[in-house]
Amino acid sequence: MVDDESNSTQILGKVLRKKGYEVFEENNSIQAKELIIRNFYDIIISDLQMPNVSGMDLLEIKPERSIFIMITGYGSVVSAVESMKKGAFDYVNKPFNLDEFIIKVEKAADKVVMQSELNKLKEIVENENSFCGIIGKSEKMLEIFNLLRNVSKVNINSLIYGESGTGKELIAKAIHNLSDRSSKPFVAVNCSAIPENLLESELFGHTKGAFTGAIESQKGVFEQANEGTLFLDEIGEMPFNLQAKLLRVLENFEVKPLGSDKVKKIDIRLISATNQNLEVLTSEKKFRDDLYYRIATVTINLPPLRARRGDIPLIAYNYLKKLAVKFGSDYEITAEAMQAIMNFKWKGNVRELENVLDMAAIKSPCKIIDVSSLPFQSEFELNTGDNIMNKSNLCTLMEVEKSYIKRILAATEGNKQKAAEILQIDRKTLYKKIKDYNL
Repeated sequence: MVDDESNSTQILGKVLRKKGYEVFEENNSIQAKELIIRNFYDIIISDLQMPNVSGMDLLEIKPERSIFIMITGYGSVVSAVESMKKGAFDYVNKPFNLDEFIIKVEKAADKVVMQSELNKLKEIVENENSFCGIIGKSEKMLEIFNLLRNVSKVNINSLIYGESGTGKELIAKAIHNLSDRSSKPFVAVNCSAIPENLLESELFGHTKGAFTGAIESQKGVFEQANEGTLFLDEIGEMPFNLQAKLLRVLENFEVKPLGSDKVKKIDIRLISATNQNLEVLTSEKKFRDDLYYRIATVTINLPPLRARRGDIPLIAYNYLKKLAVKFGSDYEITAEAMQAIMNFKWKGNVRELENVLDMAAIKSPCKIIDVSSLPFQSEFELNTGDNIMNKSNLCTLMEVEKSYIKRILAATEGNKQKAAEILQIDRKTLYKKIKDYNL
C-alpha cells in the first residue's frame, strides 16, 4: 500500500490486517518503486497523486500478475478511469468509504486465488494429465475411468449413455485402446446420419448390382471392423426393421451382404451409444428389448458438462493447447472469462465449449481471451444454483433482485459504475446491496 499520507496507509493497513491480509506500507513513492521492482506483491494499492513518483508511474512498472487498485480524490475520477484503461483493476475515491474499499480488495483477492488455481490447472494440463485423451479429475469421471479399465479387459458389448457433445466416441475409443484389440481397426458409424435406405448396406455391405447405384461391391462396417471394435453411435435412431437383422448378427457373429447368398464370419467388439433412454423406447415398442439386452451388457453413464463443472478449466486449457497448434499462437484466458465459462449452461457440452473457444480465439487478436471475447456475454447464463427459473418461479423478491444484480455485475465485468447505471441506482446503494447479498 502506497500513499504519501501515513495516516491513510496506517488506517487502511490496520483494517486489512484484521481481515487477514499481509500488508506492507510505504509512504515514500521512490522507495515504493524500488520495492515493486525487487519484490512481487499480489495486490498493489496506490494513491494517484504523489510527489516524485505518481500512482500512474507505479502502474506502468507493476508485474503483469499483480493486481493494481488506484486511490484518487473525487476530482480525479477522469484520471482513475484512465488508469483502468492502462491496466488498473479498480479505483477507490478519497475520502474513503471503508465498506467499498474492503469489497474492492476482497474482489481483487478473489481474482488472485482464482488465477492461482487456474495456473495449477494449467500445469496439470501441461503434464498431460488425462485418461486416454479424456480430460477430467472430477469424482464422476474418475469413477468412469476406473470402470473403463475393467470393461476393456473383457470382450463384452457396452452401451454408453450421454447427451450430445459429452464425448461418447472418446469413451468408446478408450475402451478399444485399452483392450487386446487395440492394434486392430476401430470403426465408428452414426446411425442417425445415414438415410434409412442406405444404412443396411453401410452396416452389412453389398455386392455389385445389389441395388441401383451399386456399381461395385463394398464391405460393411462389420467386416471393416473385423477383429477390432465397432462403434454404433445414436443406436436409438436405428430403424426397427434393421434392429432384428442387427440382433441376428450379434447372435451368430456372421453377416450377409445385400445381394449375396454367402455369409461371412466376423469377430468384433460392439460398443453402442445413445442420448435417448432405450428402456423407455423398448416400453414404447420403438426399440427391441431383446436387442437392448444384447448390446447393454455393461452401461456407462457419461455425465453432462454442467454436472462436472470442476473439469471445465482443465478441458478449456487442454483445448487451448490444441488451438495453439491450429492457429500457430499460444492463447491465455483471464480469470473472469474462465469464471464465465464455468457458470455457463453448456447444453452442447464439451463440443459447444470447444466451439465457443474457437470463436473466442478468432475474436482475440491479442491472444488473450477475456469476457468480451465470449460469444454468449450478452445472454450471460449463471449456473443452476443461481437461476431463479429453476425454482418454478416460486421465489422471493429479494432472490430475484440478488440474481439480477449478480447477472448485471457479470455482464459489466464487475464495473460498478456501469452496473449502477443499468440498474438505475446510485453506486452507494449498489455497494450496500453487494454487501447485503454477499456478492
